[in-house]
Amino acid sequence: MKIWRTKRNCSLTPKQLSVFYALLVGVSLSVGIGFFIAGIWVVPIFSTIEVTAVTIGFLVYSRHALDFEEIQIDGTKLIVKKFIGYQERIYEFNTLWTELTIPPRNSKVFRLSEAAQTVEVGQFVPREQLRFFIAELRRHLK
Repeated sequence: MKIWRTKRNCSLTPKQLSVFYALLVGVSLSVGIGFFIAGIWVVPIFSTIEVTAVTIGFLVYSRHALDFEEIQIDGTKLIVKKFIGYQERIYEFNTLWTELTIPPRNSKVFRLSEAAQTVEVGQFVPREQLRFFIAELRRHLK
């Protein structure tokens, strides 16, 4: 059995992000509350706007931090698992009938297709490694 697993390149794990977020929000709200107590009411408004914007950004980041694609080949069975935004999709192909379509020069994904089923794969493979990845996968398809 051969397995390729590609995932998004993220600097922070969700746990590290949670700790950083809690510290950032704590400091920002402390500054806002301090200025409010001092009688400057404008700073807490901007502090709240800042915390809201950071929260939205971190939620989007967290939603896709664990995204991955996995290709498994076991004999004549090809399984593609895509986990994008907490949704997992599984595609099953026969290696003897699967066609691999090379991407156009500016595209980052390639296609695996069999009969009426097609899946785009390779969005997490670095562009400079994509040709090598496709060549290795093609060797295992025949």
